[in-house]
Amino acid sequence: MAKLRRNLLIFKHFIKNQFQMIRKILLFVLIFSFSIIAFSQKKEETKKATWDVNNPHKDWKYKNFNLKTDEGTWMNLDVSPDGKTIVFDMLGDIYTMPISGGKATALRTGLAYEVQPRFSPDGKYISFTSDLEGGNNIWVMTADGKNAKSITKEKFRLLNNAVWTPDGKSIIARKHYTSQRSVGAGEMWQYSFSGSAGLQLTKRKNDQQDVNDPSVSPDGKYLYYSEDMYPGGYFQYNKDPNSQIYAIKRYDFSTGKTITVTGGPGGAARPVVSKDGKSLAFVKRIREKTVLYIHNLETGEETPIYFDLDKDQQEAWAVFGVYPYFSWMPNNEDIVFWSAGKIHTINVASKIVRNIPFEIDAKIKLAETHNVKRKVFSETFTSKMIKDAKTSPDGKTLVFTSLGQIYKKSLPDGTPTRVTNLTDFEADASFSPDGKSILFVTWSDENLGSIHSINLDGTGLKKLTSEKGIYRTPVYDRSGSKIAYRKESGNGDQGFDFTKETGIYIMSYTGTYPKRISESGEFPMFSYDNQRVFFQTGGSFFGNLTKKLKSVNLDGKDEKSHFTSKLANRIVPSPDNKWVAIIHLHKVYVAPFVHNGKEINIDANTKSFKVESLSKEAGINLHWSSSNKKVHWTLGDEYFTKNVINNTTDPFAKTNLDTAEATGIKINLEVKSDIPEGRVAFTNARLITMDNDKVIENGTIIVYQNKIERIGKSSSVTVPADAKVYDMKGKTIMPGIVDVHAHVGAFRNGLSTQKHWQFYANLAFGVTTSHDPSVHTQAAFTLEELQKSGKTVGPRLFSTGFILYGAEGDFKAVVNNLEDARFAIARTKAFGAKSVKSYNQPRREQRQQIMQAARELGVNVVPEGGSNFYSNMSMIFDGHTGIEHNIPVNPVYKDVLSLWKNSKTGYTPTLIVNYGGMNGEMFFYEENNVWENETLLKYTPRYVVDTRSRHRIKIPQKEYENGHILTSKTVTDLSKLGVKVNLGAHGQLQGLGAHWELWMLQQGGMSNLEALKAATINGAEYIGVGDELGSLVKGKLADLIILDKNPLENIRNTNTVTHTMVNGRLFDIATMNEIGNYDKKRTKFYWENGKYNQGVPFNFDTRSFTKPTCSCHE
Repeated sequence: MAKLRRNLLIFKHFIKNQFQMIRKILLFVLIFSFSIIAFSQKKEETKKATWDVNNPHKDWKYKNFNLKTDEGTWMNLDVSPDGKTIVFDMLGDIYTMPISGGKATALRTGLAYEVQPRFSPDGKYISFTSDLEGGNNIWVMTADGKNAKSITKEKFRLLNNAVWTPDGKSIIARKHYTSQRSVGAGEMWQYSFSGSAGLQLTKRKNDQQDVNDPSVSPDGKYLYYSEDMYPGGYFQYNKDPNSQIYAIKRYDFSTGKTITVTGGPGGAARPVVSKDGKSLAFVKRIREKTVLYIHNLETGEETPIYFDLDKDQQEAWAVFGVYPYFSWMPNNEDIVFWSAGKIHTINVASKIVRNIPFEIDAKIKLAETHNVKRKVFSETFTSKMIKDAKTSPDGKTLVFTSLGQIYKKSLPDGTPTRVTNLTDFEADASFSPDGKSILFVTWSDENLGSIHSINLDGTGLKKLTSEKGIYRTPVYDRSGSKIAYRKESGNGDQGFDFTKETGIYIMSYTGTYPKRISESGEFPMFSYDNQRVFFQTGGSFFGNLTKKLKSVNLDGKDEKSHFTSKLANRIVPSPDNKWVAIIHLHKVYVAPFVHNGKEINIDANTKSFKVESLSKEAGINLHWSSSNKKVHWTLGDEYFTKNVINNTTDPFAKTNLDTAEATGIKINLEVKSDIPEGRVAFTNARLITMDNDKVIENGTIIVYQNKIERIGKSSSVTVPADAKVYDMKGKTIMPGIVDVHAHVGAFRNGLSTQKHWQFYANLAFGVTTSHDPSVHTQAAFTLEELQKSGKTVGPRLFSTGFILYGAEGDFKAVVNNLEDARFAIARTKAFGAKSVKSYNQPRREQRQQIMQAARELGVNVVPEGGSNFYSNMSMIFDGHTGIEHNIPVNPVYKDVLSLWKNSKTGYTPTLIVNYGGMNGEMFFYEENNVWENETLLKYTPRYVVDTRSRHRIKIPQKEYENGHILTSKTVTDLSKLGVKVNLGAHGQLQGLGAHWELWMLQQGGMSNLEALKAATINGAEYIGVGDELGSLVKGKLADLIILDKNPLENIRNTNTVTHTMVNGRLFDIATMNEIGNYDKKRTKFYWENGKYNQGVPFNFDTRSFTKPTCSCHE
């Protein structure tokens, strides 16, 4: 009995244990089930978070409009194998209709831009190019528009221009290769429907010359395509169509060999093989005409059959093809093609042309245009362009450069104060080992540069160099007995005198015994033991793709290369040489300094040792504490620090950094904006106000300080007794010119000059506001703040900072998601940017993400489509602030006109460097003796003028009519529909180019007044400053120009500027001396100093290139 009870007890425990086990199993199953559900939900959420080009972001707002049109622009088309149906594209949507014409049926619509539809050989499917998944890839759908799927999945080497092989098993498409210059080149690739990767057919010969326009023979033996054969193989704005640009090649699928089929003067492109394989239709340029030709593949005979095609794109960069695709009919007798906005058919034998009418009635989805305003003037501003920041050895003081002077700030909350009272510009401060003094360099336009030392309290100033030069980045060794520095070569801003024997030098702390130890390199610093000098090669931003950290001994020998880094900006070793900090594509990192006798690659993706991010944000001015335990950097007006913890001997350590986020300390350099004193009155002048169409004859303007105090008829405006009065009878006053696509010489991040000659040249020609959409961030915002504070004379400057570049470069913007876009815009906004330039980001979703980030951060987006018509149109659909540079397709028709009319996207065509035709500037080089323009030569180095203008090309007027004038006519058509057109002179010849651009706008049919609006109020509103600039209205800032003659009578009279006023300061353009309530003489430019010899003949008595004798003798 006892045994039974014991067995029952054991059984009970067994059952209990089993039950507990079952409970655990059930609980595990339950948890696992929830985990699966949670994972599935997370996966679903991730899937939902994938960027949708058709519906980019929940915050986007749209303005839909109805498109009713019977004409279209740059339409690719194809005819079905049975000859019954046409498929074509328009504004990124795909339509079909019967071969007889009629109302078109939409197959594909939405924001995604989809083009180049082609029927499969059996007519069941249609291939097309789409950016629906971001990048341009090849898609296929059934002929009814359903079951669409992407065949290719490229993210960077994007595809277009697909054609079917005759067996229907594969497609051949053009793959695009972007390089350092964003336009790039192409190759032909074949993609089988049974595979997942392509097969290369042709190989690009360089990074700029393209292949395009594929067509496969009906027997499948040959691939015909066009190839750029133009000499050079480098980036060119436009090419000569009268010589050969493209030739048609034939690739043999059986041998892999290629031969030339046709080409010669006028080129040959867009080959399309007939259905029987006997004929080849193609386009050719015959002088200013684009002509449809037939090439007999058996005899080689060529016959022109149609002379009125729209202008092809041979001269620019035909990324999507030289001409829209056209199609043979199945009978091999007729060709269906697009031209002049219509679809036509032509009989090859009779050359009889018949229109195939079509009608589109569609609802078009269009994002609202993004445009934000910016504040121009405030009595004070915070300097955000902090340069050359260094932290003292005790960590208590920060020194830095701003507005051309060196400041010190007690950390963390001190008020910045100047260290010296010098009038020369200063830069590149660095501390002595004891932290009591600093080294720095100075620059004077007249006396050039030198190296100095000074105690931190402002005493003990010493000049250390005896020879003039351009000196940079002096640093002490650890003992304070030696100094390393760089002697920089000359440049077009500072001149070329005293710039021989450049490189890295060392000298004693007293400035004696200078010795060059390296002919190349910059940013020198001594090694920990003082026996070597490190330096960086390859530049920094805007430098070579690859940077290296090297060192030499103090005799300049035993050179070693320690690190190499592609796309790095800075490589900075710690003082003890145990760590290295880098800036890589604007982001800041730290890593151990590995010494193994080899050159080591380092970047953000290095796996050989820990490369750790210091911040989620960007940074410049990267430097180390003297203790080697902290890394410092700045971004805008903030100073950051990150602690480094040496865990390199701990195999279990996950980081060498303090886990706390780096928080910024505001530098808080508050600066007074320049405000002149007194009043100036201009009386009895014609006033073109740009306040609507208001022109005041015999008017008066009163300017008090930097604003317009009163304006009106002279009879109704009382001039105050304290005003400096200028009687301007017979003269015309208008707002200063606003150049919204200016390049004002802000690519060089060197020492700032006291007089920026590009600024003076622009002011002398009446340009009072410049917006530069491609610059070196530090150079541009330094110039902007110098001008704003009154330390530099010049037009108001606004800029985008570094372009958000989609091609290769050490400054490019890597945008693969919305966070990347936010980072790219935030790093530029930190320096004061209110606009960014989205430049050829290759994928649509990248451009949309930049737009979304810009909307969030309140920054305008002024993109450049790189002569890519489809990109330009998609930018309008996505609500970009404007389009920079002209669209390459001209003329445009109802579809594009309707799209742009319903958008508020601006247009800055820069006709002066016209895409797809002769540069507009050539018209004026041919027409005028530019090298004799006295105003230009006073404020521009002679070598700049001579090299651009003296060897002139004689060009037929019809070439101009087919070039910039054709573009300008499209600009006028858009302007008449309400599109805001702006002036952008591209910096071709500073100042004078703005007038040329203005005149070219008028050449296309704009009235003089409308052209003047484009040069003033339109541009001001476009860049968000129209509330304060761009028109002569009471309360606005006083930026105006005085003309000898009336530009309403003759637009060329804009170039009769006698005086320019910017921010209330008045300048006589004959001397660029300030007058009005001041008498400030301009000092000399470098070509007016000493024995400068690049501007000969230069008369040192008259200080002129053009006056042989002093005017006092005349």
